[in-house]
Amino acid sequence: MKTKEIKELTDKELLEWIDNETVHYTKLRLNHAISPLDNPNQIKETRRNIARLKTELRQRQFAEKTSK
Repeated sequence: MKTKEIKELTDKELLEWIDNETVHYTKLRLNHAISPLDNPNQIKETRRNIARLKTELRQRQFAEKTSK
């Protein structure tokens, strides 16, 4: 996911994406432990997507807190 796409999401959608990506990341890691993935870079990309989503959510929380 690109940052531009992430910024367009609502807070609720961000939380849903974080949950979905976390589940996906866990499944990828388990599958990779059992038998190697065709593209192990998927694990790295998924982890980075989770970080991007969490960063955006945290920035919004911080902006909301400072605007009060």
